[in-house]
Amino acid sequence: MTYAGQLGCVRIALVSDTYTPQVNGVTTVLERMAKTLQREGHDCAVVAPAYPGGVGGGSGGDRELRVPSLPFPPYPAIRLSIPRVRLIRRFLQQFGPEVVHVATEGPLGVIGRRYALDRSVPLVTSSHTDFPQYCRHYGASSLEPLAWRFLTWFHRPAALTHTPGRAMRTSLLERGVSHTVIWGGAVDASHFNPGRRTPWFRRIHGLRDEAVLVLHVGRLAPEKDVPVLLEAWALVHEAVGAAVQFVIAGNGPLAPQVDAFGPWIRRLGFLDRHELANLYANADLCVLPSRTETCGLVALEAMASGLPVIAADQGGFRDSIASGVNGLLIRPGDARAFAAAILSLVVAAEPRRRYGEAARGVALGRDVERENAELLAQYASLINQATRGDLWRAA
Repeated sequence: MTYAGQLGCVRIALVSDTYTPQVNGVTTVLERMAKTLQREGHDCAVVAPAYPGGVGGGSGGDRELRVPSLPFPPYPAIRLSIPRVRLIRRFLQQFGPEVVHVATEGPLGVIGRRYALDRSVPLVTSSHTDFPQYCRHYGASSLEPLAWRFLTWFHRPAALTHTPGRAMRTSLLERGVSHTVIWGGAVDASHFNPGRRTPWFRRIHGLRDEAVLVLHVGRLAPEKDVPVLLEAWALVHEAVGAAVQFVIAGNGPLAPQVDAFGPWIRRLGFLDRHELANLYANADLCVLPSRTETCGLVALEAMASGLPVIAADQGGFRDSIASGVNGLLIRPGDARAFAAAILSLVVAAEPRRRYGEAARGVALGRDVERENAELLAQYASLINQATRGDLWRAA
């Protein structure tokens, strides 16, 4: 269904502290939003960081402002944008958005938020990242209450707040962010699908045809519980040796630790969406020990590709994985339990196949087009409320 005629041409500004060419859950969702708006005939502007070597891959076209950024020292792939307040406000003022959608809680997000509130433009925010959990992983547990105070301050004035999982929505509602809805947890099951499996893929990448391919996809950083992953994989490797091929798609500050762990782990680095979809389809199961996922979009991509997923029993993974039905949920941080779960599916092809088929069925029910239509309907409702003058505002 098209909404272009129903809404006319509306102007939506998307503001984010991360965007293409970076690859992560936020940029995947944000790029889908921009493409949906453009496809439906709406005017979309994007404010996002500039990256080295040119911006690359953006969906905002002429309506895209890239703000100078600097590498974050502990993790240079993450860019910290220079808060060019006047530049951003002038860009937004010239565009004249009817809705401002702030996708991140960083410096650019704060500027976009302030712009919308100062001009009484409907504000939508997104909460994709569990920053309080991040505090624990980076040895700063004492900052967890401060992180929650910041998130509450940031999101409460929004007319609508998106979060992709039930756990984060519940936490925000408990803290007074009352206009929080679940959005951003859909997957493109036509792009990620088992039909991409081919007999030549493994040979091209030097992977063993006869081995069970155990996959991990994600940023190699402490909040993803990479040490737990490596310990579990070491236990499986010790038990079955060459019967399993371990593959990681991703990069990050812990990449040297992964590379030094053992030659029996293949790390492919960051892959584009096409190659990533091929990798999923040619794997046999996916392991995700992270306990900080608000959605776990990687899990949904793997499930859409027909893979059973073994994941931490926490956060967004609980929304898509039914343990013992389409995958397995494991006590967070328990490397031995993860190893036992992996072994159980390595040695038993039939449960692995059955879980994979059920996983694909769940992914088919999380359709991106339905979620895209919901987004356009939400924007239309907010614009109509603003026109009538009854748009809700937090105190």
